[in-house]
Amino acid sequence: MNELSRLLALPDAEKAKRGLVHTPAEIAHQPETWDRTLELFRGKQVEIQTFISAVGIAGTPGCDVVVFLVGAGTSDYTGQAISQLLRKLWGCDVLAVPSTDLLTQMDELILPGRKYLWISFSRSGDSSEGVAVLARAREKYPDIHHIVISCNPNGRMLRESAGKPKSLGICMIDEANDRGLAMTSSFSNMVVFGQCMAHVASLEGYEPVLRKLVAAGKSLLPRAADCAAALAKQGYTKAFFVGSGPLRAVAKESALKVLELTAGKTLTMMESALGLRHGPMAALDAQSLFVCFLSGDKRVQGFERDLLREIGAKKIARRRIVVGGSELASDSYAEDYLAPEGTSGVADEYRAPVDVMFGQLLGLFSSIRWNLMPDSPSPDGVINRVVENVNIYS
Repeated sequence: MNELSRLLALPDAEKAKRGLVHTPAEIAHQPETWDRTLELFRGKQVEIQTFISAVGIAGTPGCDVVVFLVGAGTSDYTGQAISQLLRKLWGCDVLAVPSTDLLTQMDELILPGRKYLWISFSRSGDSSEGVAVLARAREKYPDIHHIVISCNPNGRMLRESAGKPKSLGICMIDEANDRGLAMTSSFSNMVVFGQCMAHVASLEGYEPVLRKLVAAGKSLLPRAADCAAALAKQGYTKAFFVGSGPLRAVAKESALKVLELTAGKTLTMMESALGLRHGPMAALDAQSLFVCFLSGDKRVQGFERDLLREIGAKKIARRRIVVGGSELASDSYAEDYLAPEGTSGVADEYRAPVDVMFGQLLGLFSSIRWNLMPDSPSPDGVINRVVENVNIYS
């Protein structure tokens, strides 16, 4: 029995007492839910393809549509995780733009004379900024087309998209509507849905990739849980995450999960492998945990290997963990390796749903280590499941 399955096997009363009713199960069921998200997309495929074709996206180079992937926090990282893949397969400019930036700088970010498609991601569909951004965009820029993807069928973003011109609302499967504070299965399932959207013209090309992701996720979970639980017991107060390209979004999301679930008792930072040397490395010390989401691209991996070697030589991390790719030949690169089985040939653009589970698990077990309740780890209510009551200024 691995450390995650031990939590899942606890009596219901103990789960409730320790705040473990939702979060462990929501992390654990992710690989099983990705197939259902694929089936959801399959049922919406024609509608989505018709909608984006009407905007002018045909998957050919030279498309003049600008796509904004909109969200806040984890929902923003969802867009960051899929932007490179969408740009490649749709043949147009695709930018992840936080809804928090759009709320304050919308006029500066919109260029006159350009066609826009906004794809908004939100677990709850009720965050103050997300609702306000959509309302303002529809009022001031009525030519923008909107796709709203949310996990909550009753959220305002979906309700207020129904029947609106140039708008398409899509509700995710119920299992993706996390009940715990931290977004886990909502993140990975929205990423899978976004990957399906990238392949909207040829979904059959994506299905073999998803099969590999599901198998890899199932094989990784028990090993990642045991590794994360062992690391959490050491009580790290700093954790650093690096990733390159689309895996940078995985590093961001992992850093956020550990920070949220420990109520800031474990301070986190993220950077790209090359960006770390440009100042942020100063925060590393001999008591830090260092996690590298290793690229499958051999050229990119070379930069990451050099960084891992340098950190080891300078002794500025107590432990180095490599997630993804294949095991490096030398133990001098890291103390722990978590290489998901069956992901050979899977490009970095697709790996986020699998790789992020290590960050989620590290957050879960670190939360337990600090005697917090993972389902509601902010005892003073500093952060909440849904960001509400933000004053909106016109």
